[in-house]
Amino acid sequence: MPHTASAIDNAALPILCVDLDGTLVKSDTLHDSALAVARHHPAALLHLPAWLLQGKAALKRHLAATVQLDVAHLPYNRELVQYLEQQHATGRPIYLATAADADTAQRVADHLGLFTGVLASDGQLNLAGKNKLAAFQSQFGDNFSYIGNAIPDLTLLESCKEPMVANPTPALRAALRKARVIPVRTFNETASSFKSWLKAIRLHQWAKNVLIFLPLLLAHIHAPGLVAGAILAFFSFGLCASATYIVNDLLDLEADRQHPRKRRRPFASGDLSALAGVAVAILFLAASLALALLVPVVIAAISPNSALLRPHQFLLWLGIYLVTTLAYSLRLKRAVLVDVIVLSGLYTIRIIAGSAATGVAVSTWLAGFSIFFFLSLAFVKRFAELENLRDRGGVSAGGRGYHITDIEQLRSFGSASGYASVVVLTLYISNLDAAQLYQHTNRLWLLVPVLLLWISRLWFRASRGQLDEDPVVYAITDRRSLLMGALVVLIVLSAL
Repeated sequence: MPHTASAIDNAALPILCVDLDGTLVKSDTLHDSALAVARHHPAALLHLPAWLLQGKAALKRHLAATVQLDVAHLPYNRELVQYLEQQHATGRPIYLATAADADTAQRVADHLGLFTGVLASDGQLNLAGKNKLAAFQSQFGDNFSYIGNAIPDLTLLESCKEPMVANPTPALRAALRKARVIPVRTFNETASSFKSWLKAIRLHQWAKNVLIFLPLLLAHIHAPGLVAGAILAFFSFGLCASATYIVNDLLDLEADRQHPRKRRRPFASGDLSALAGVAVAILFLAASLALALLVPVVIAAISPNSALLRPHQFLLWLGIYLVTTLAYSLRLKRAVLVDVIVLSGLYTIRIIAGSAATGVAVSTWLAGFSIFFFLSLAFVKRFAELENLRDRGGVSAGGRGYHITDIEQLRSFGSASGYASVVVLTLYISNLDAAQLYQHTNRLWLLVPVLLLWISRLWFRASRGQLDEDPVVYAITDRRSLLMGALVVLIVLSAL
């Protein structure tokens, strides 16, 4: 087929060379590979120091040999891909030039089908910076254009015919201005860092940590020191939980990228780097630990008479929560039924941690109610995931162990658990324990229909496919749920 005039003109342009990490894809395939190894072959992480001693290129080769990234679902820069498709259609030679391992780079090139050839690290030579420039000059002379994104690309952008950037880092922008290099094209596909971090730490999930205040509130204790201690415990738990959410998202990168909704999460979409996620998780855990250590100190300073007999009991439960959550992220979330037991237990741990932070014992009634109520929430989370999966035509939940055929069983387990929590509430109201705390215990019976309505409506919406996969999001965003929550508060206050 004869070339068109535009194709001939474009073929005469400099060879187009495109970087991979941070440029063609918004993430870093080295970090993605390391996280995939941590998820699928954690024992292989013990070899990392030895691999590093062999050099960065060797490290990339070992990681690529241990796991194969799902290149079809990498977070590609769509604007850049469209540009490459246009250039490819006109016959312009395009090379994928990257410091990533050759195996990973070749698989990306094969998937996109846009590249004339691939230049990449080979296990011995790390093809970055000056090494990459030398490879270009050896193969193309000075007749090349380049698209990069970070400081190591500066030398290439200064030396090429048409410097172009994709999601350039602030450091590269500043360096280009200093070098008086003006990119001829910029391919930006980024989200607000502030909003991305808010999503990553899942600030709305801190609503769960209100459970820390329950032992104090239900015992009707208002000592200033204990209230201050509970507030510190709230923030300590929040920071710890956010750190574990980040770890969970990093370990779930591949699975999230295949999910229609979760692929928009900040790390899965490449809006935040995995390395930054690890750093923030460590920072949050350190801050959480510092606040946990301050809890007994603050209580003793403000309310000496309320000083804790076991000052570090809260720290112990915070550690139990952290270990359990990490175990859930690494393994337990894939164990059928065990996962929902663990999820419900994480709610109850917050109540026990609140008890440890304030020295106020958890009543058997509160413990019994929370076990059944939160088990129902855990079941409805799994049920909603399967219901949404069925709407998409799927058969099994990837990495979860559940199948579409399990829906009815999950519905029966979850609804039964929810109603069991109401039974525990009725037994508490009719017991003498309630009479010691409330002057008008009969008014507490009004809580029963409200709770029945909320639980029934929750499962009704889940059955219709109208429920977000996270019941906490539903509870804090649904107007009727908020109204029922306010009604519960008014009923309890009226019974005092």
